[in-house]
Amino acid sequence: MKLVMIEPELSPAWFPFGDCRPICELRAGAWLIRERWEAIAGEPASAVVGPVHLRAFIEEGVPPVCPPEAVAGPALVGRSDFAPSGEPLEVESGAARLVNDGHTVGWLVPEGGTWNGDEQGDWPEVDVAGVLLRGAYDLVTALEHLLAPDVADFTHEPGDGVPDGCVVIGDPAEVVILGATVEPGVTFDVRQGAVVIEQHAHVLAGTRLEGPVYVGPGSQVLGDAIRFTAIGPRCKVRGEVSTTAFVGYANKGHYGFLGHSVIGRWVNLGAGTTTSDLKNTYGPVRLQVRDARMETGLQFLGSLVGDHAKTAIGTQLDTGTVVGVGASIFGAVRPPKYVRPFAWGDTPQRMARDAFLTLAERVLPRRGVEVTDALRAMLGTIYDQAVGA
Repeated sequence: MKLVMIEPELSPAWFPFGDCRPICELRAGAWLIRERWEAIAGEPASAVVGPVHLRAFIEEGVPPVCPPEAVAGPALVGRSDFAPSGEPLEVESGAARLVNDGHTVGWLVPEGGTWNGDEQGDWPEVDVAGVLLRGAYDLVTALEHLLAPDVADFTHEPGDGVPDGCVVIGDPAEVVILGATVEPGVTFDVRQGAVVIEQHAHVLAGTRLEGPVYVGPGSQVLGDAIRFTAIGPRCKVRGEVSTTAFVGYANKGHYGFLGHSVIGRWVNLGAGTTTSDLKNTYGPVRLQVRDARMETGLQFLGSLVGDHAKTAIGTQLDTGTVVGVGASIFGAVRPPKYVRPFAWGDTPQRMARDAFLTLAERVLPRRGVEVTDALRAMLGTIYDQAVGA
């Protein structure tokens, strides 16, 4: 059964990620949204149906982004703005419409059948557990709902054991180390959830990991308290971090509080960069994206930081700050709550296209990613889309 992902329409709600990567490639809990659907399908996704500006998107493990077309069965068609919990589907017939809280979130297409993008209201309904995402900010909601059961699944497989010299508060069976390096002097607090550290990750002495926490392959955790956080592959994380999803390949290698936030790929947060995730009024957080104002309904929400964005040392990000792809924040300690794509400090200019591509050619190889002609073309397309939007 092939899996096809369907992207939502590009809108301010998906800023700052929708103009630079498929929504299914964002992290909801420990896993990417696509990976959550793949767990249900039992097969890797074969295609992502998405907007024109993402047709050149390439990244390891990501299927091609294609224009809309009919999907022949047997197939599973899943919406990228829904993060399944991973529970098995109970389907009695070949065709089914997957429903969550009254919303259609996917379709099971039987052999010999075809899905043409219609609602298929006459197909039998099958309830599916998970989190329906209204926008990028709901990735924080997904983290709060999905991370604990995600890391709990790892406790059913054998790990390497807790190294001597570490402290475990709670059940040591809730600490799962899978081929990672953990120095003596690390504290694991697993009373609220498990801690999982994937292969080739490195956790330094002096770190306190308060579960549920997921540390992806090749990431480095360099000290301080990390709680209720999912860290994707090849990140560097230091400082107090709470309830945050790192998509991957990001650098927060210095002190500074980061809370209730979503950090895209290739983001670099300068030393002392600090987010606010609670308003002084304790009221719900509103977002401003271009001319659109959005009510999130969330009391706790820090920053949404798009791919390739960078902050200078000592940057202070207000509650509900949205930082566009490729933006460079410097010059102002407190930037505006909406930072447009490829902003160049506190000036009206934007980073030049060639300068962005040159910078990417310097940064990506530092994490072992070669900048090929195809990757360079993708980055150029992302720049053109973001600046022209």
